[in-house]
Amino acid sequence: MNILLILVDQWRAECLGSLGKIPVKTPNLDKLASEGVLFTNAYTPTPVCAPARQSILSGRQADSFGALWNYGLGGIGSLKAEGEYWPHRLKNAGYSNAYFGQWHASETAGPKDFGYDYYLPESAVKDEINKKYGNIPYKNGWFGDESPVDYHDAVPHRLAKLTGEWIEKQTTPWHVWFDLSVPHLPCRPSEPFSSMYKPEDTVPWASFGDTFENKPFIQQQQIHNWHLENMTWDDFAPTVARYYAMMSQIDDAVGNLIKTLENKGILDDTLVVFTSDHGDTCGGHGMMDKHYILYDDVTRIPLIVRYPKAFARGFICDEFVSNCLDFAPTVETLASLEPAGVRHGTPLMDTLAGKNPEKFAVSTSNGQQFGLFTQRSIRNRRYRYIWNLTDIDEFYDLELDPGEKINRINCTEYAEIQKEMKGQLKVSLKRRNDPFCNGWVDWQLDQ
Repeated sequence: MNILLILVDQWRAECLGSLGKIPVKTPNLDKLASEGVLFTNAYTPTPVCAPARQSILSGRQADSFGALWNYGLGGIGSLKAEGEYWPHRLKNAGYSNAYFGQWHASETAGPKDFGYDYYLPESAVKDEINKKYGNIPYKNGWFGDESPVDYHDAVPHRLAKLTGEWIEKQTTPWHVWFDLSVPHLPCRPSEPFSSMYKPEDTVPWASFGDTFENKPFIQQQQIHNWHLENMTWDDFAPTVARYYAMMSQIDDAVGNLIKTLENKGILDDTLVVFTSDHGDTCGGHGMMDKHYILYDDVTRIPLIVRYPKAFARGFICDEFVSNCLDFAPTVETLASLEPAGVRHGTPLMDTLAGKNPEKFAVSTSNGQQFGLFTQRSIRNRRYRYIWNLTDIDEFYDLELDPGEKINRINCTEYAEIQKEMKGQLKVSLKRRNDPFCNGWVDWQLDQ
């Protein structure tokens, strides 16, 4: 068995063409899903870049080892190159391991310290672009622009080509972590993708139009910090169109990488996983980026798994899974490896077999960017409860309010449901060694 992890940055769950919810074209990912399992209730444990990646690599909730937010913006913990991680175990079992793309899993060590034999950073491809195209004068900041770079030279396609060339040379089992920094804003798609979507054809997310009534103050402050006051959907629409375009460009690059496996005759012998570290508001709740909220906009992500020897073809699973926490135990089980330490997730095969006891998703956030703000969320099929340790809590009835705009925390008819979800959240957080379930404040969950 070979293992290909394709991780992208900031991709909303509903943005797959096969789901029919958003008019984004992703034919290659749709085909991958039709040949594997599409998990429609996959959630990130932490909707922040570095903590999410560290959970994939460690199999643990990032909060449990002090990785509360992205390192580099204030002193914070991150993974240390101490002991063995699952890539080490693969290497010891005879695998060749390679890492292509952005590295965001440790401040003090690189991929080779975590069991990878070969590492090609995304910055090397960006250097090629700069040498060929010079200093490109993008003018629209975080809202994005059209890129003059030929799409074959742009990061997704160039990195996919180099990854495919490495795979073609392998004669023993291999593992590749393919990590793209897009569609993280600012989105700068190339033609023909950049003109594929018209702003006027975009449709507002269900979460657009939030008034922030009865919600934590920090959410309104987020609007001010980004200078987004009074922006209408027409103002956000060009950015959303570029977001779609960047996804289609990534899809095309991923398709080329999958073709490499097909041409070599090893696709069915390869565990292929496509997912994202987290989502993006992209105008949802009138916001940009992903901080200070734990709504579906940023916590729900795409997850496709293709490996016909262990996963059914064309199956849609709506059970709750954690893409980051479940990856390590899934790989270890399929590759017959002993777990390299504590695991906070469940093999995806167990969830498909009905063996996952948690029928909900738990996500955490500790803020960053403009200040810190600790949140913990539990989400089941109909409701979401958010524990905000230093501000008003939140509770949403997703059947009545799929955009999570109306905070029903004080509605007495939901009191018993809230009590039950608080108890479930506390148990799950303690199991994950959450640093704030320490007796000082977790009594709030008993109220």
